[in-house]
Amino acid sequence: MADYEGILLGMGNPLLDISAVVDQDFLKKYDIKPNNAILAEDKHLPMYDEMSSKYNVEYIAGGATQNSIRVAQWLLQIPGATSFMGCIGKDKYGEEMKKNSKNAGVNVHYYEDETAPTGTCAVCVVGGERSLIANLSAANCYKTEHLKRPENWALVEKAKYIYIAGFFLTVSPESIQLVAEHAAATNKVFAMNLSAPFICEFFKDAQDKALPYVDYVFGNETEARTFSKVHGWETDNVEEIAIKISELQKASNTHKRITVITQGADPVVVAQDGKVTTYPVVFLPKEKLVDTNGAGDAFVGGFLFQLVLEKPIAECVRAGCYASNVIIQRSGCTYPEKPDFK
Repeated sequence: MADYEGILLGMGNPLLDISAVVDQDFLKKYDIKPNNAILAEDKHLPMYDEMSSKYNVEYIAGGATQNSIRVAQWLLQIPGATSFMGCIGKDKYGEEMKKNSKNAGVNVHYYEDETAPTGTCAVCVVGGERSLIANLSAANCYKTEHLKRPENWALVEKAKYIYIAGFFLTVSPESIQLVAEHAAATNKVFAMNLSAPFICEFFKDAQDKALPYVDYVFGNETEARTFSKVHGWETDNVEEIAIKISELQKASNTHKRITVITQGADPVVVAQDGKVTTYPVVFLPKEKLVDTNGAGDAFVGGFLFQLVLEKPIAECVRAGCYASNVIIQRSGCTYPEKPDFK
């Protein structure tokens, strides 16, 4: 399996998830909308300690890109098939993250920042729906110098597939651009995620600059509709939006762009060549839902697992649905020891 070594590379914000089932009052107190993802403001900072003292908290290695890479690695079951870069702090959370990633079989090359603590993400779960408040801290300190170091750039050169969540646009758009241009020049597959409505709204320019290089665009229906609104498309129809995104200008025509939009329990929308195909998701009875944290990341991880094995899109989607179905029946982005994807 040596030819699969380092085939998939992820870059993003490694965050330690601090996950707890909270109540409506807690959401109200910190002005948190259900099923949303935001960056922490000053008013949110006390909530991390409050969660730890008031609720039953779990600590899980997270961050969108890292989640997807870990899930792909779990499904591939080929040691060292995946790599990941991002920035952590030199602290106990950082050590926890390193241990967690090594156990997952991912080849991590973290940049360790001396000044900032490892980033955390509060995962507030109410009625199975998750809301994310990310305090990036060290994750925000990633530098292109780290990427350009020979031992790290070697991971970029080795990879045939590269995935970066849109959240990384807030940290190091230069790094994204370097990797995107490399992928286009060497005919590699480059994938990104819309990641959150606020990315589409407030990081539109950075996102628009990266998009010509993106071969696979992932997102959910809310992000797709926000993207449409921000680009003045005047449509809420997810299928139309998916087609429009896939038809945006591309830097290289080696790969046609494919847009993949998930819609929770509704069918997955895939747009390519001006056409849409929809795929039903695996039905899960409400009582089996533990929390939706990591569902979208897991979908991408499952999709990438089949993509790097050069399987058809229908199989990629099926693996994505399988992975997210497993994840939402567990707390956080965690999974059993072995997959049973047939």
